[in-house]
Amino acid sequence: MKVLIFGATGMVGQGVLRECLRDPDVELAVTVGRAATGILNPKLTEIVHPDMAYYAAIENRLKGFDVCFFCLGVSSTGMTEADYARITYGYTLAAAETLARLAHGMTFIYVSGAGTDSTETGRSMWARVKGRTENALLRLPLNTYMFRPGAIEPMDGIRSRTRSYRVLYAFSKPLLPLLRRLFPNLIVSTRDLGRAMLNVGRDGYGLRILETKDIRAAAGC
Repeated sequence: MKVLIFGATGMVGQGVLRECLRDPDVELAVTVGRAATGILNPKLTEIVHPDMAYYAAIENRLKGFDVCFFCLGVSSTGMTEADYARITYGYTLAAAETLARLAHGMTFIYVSGAGTDSTETGRSMWARVKGRTENALLRLPLNTYMFRPGAIEPMDGIRSRTRSYRVLYAFSKPLLPLLRRLFPNLIVSTRDLGRAMLNVGRDGYGLRILETKDIRAAAGC
């Protein structure tokens, strides 16, 4: 299996990349992002691409993949809706529309978030934008799945690039394992999230939108 990963330097992207490199079914993992991960592995190829809204210059390197894991995202904190949509909706659709044209019917897994608003009309700005993004992806000729994790427990040395999240995780780290046992449908680890994405990319799943409980089931928890 050949996989394409957008946003592999982020917390979720690091998790799915780790699982891809560990899985014998994955023969090639290619990352696309503004920066390289710095990981050295014979199965890994990295494409450093400065403009995540346009892919014409690298289209020839985006062909021949079985699955795309789209983990690129940004916190909505302090952002206007227009700026948040430019990244969340614009970057995602730019990649997905390119891949839909290059590899009609490939599997595309998008990391969304718990509470995403599929109606696109709710009060929460980020949830509306995520909902609009999901809906647009579902209309494309791709085999699409939406992952909506709630709280994510970082494992295996993985750290968030968002400072506020790092501070939150530092304070909550001692409690996360307990909270995950008490509220299994609210919290998922980066390890299980990466494993679930890989399993769904390889085998599919009965739902197009996976909440935390579905993510845990897909991971075999």
